[in-house]
Amino acid sequence: MIMQTRLLVPMTSVSDVERSIEFYKHLGFEVGNTFAADNATKPTWAWLESNGAQLMLAAADEPIVPDQQRILFYLYTDDVQAAQAQLADAGLSPGPITTPFYAPRGEFQLVDPDGYVLMITHT
Repeated sequence: MIMQTRLLVPMTSVSDVERSIEFYKHLGFEVGNTFAADNATKPTWAWLESNGAQLMLAAADEPIVPDQQRILFYLYTDDVQAAQAQLADAGLSPGPITTPFYAPRGEFQLVDPDGYVLMITHT
């Protein structure tokens, strides 16, 4: 029998967990849990959730190099244009909406504070 994966939750290394929490709040995420390592004054790990979407953030041991990030996070929303406008109003600099064959109602790129590329597209 082959194992059946029920859930996949990405955990990404970030340079500042608190800063990343604030960024991801603009995408509808709320903090589910945090942890601070011994002698830490700020969280070193966080669990974020938004409806059925989940993301873990962990403080990086080494500097984050944006050009070396090789993963895309796809986030699905009901209204791509409204999402892009809301993120632009928040000063987050979303990219232009494009319509590749797999996203006929559009998608756009948003880069998080550590250089991870988020693709926002329609459900």
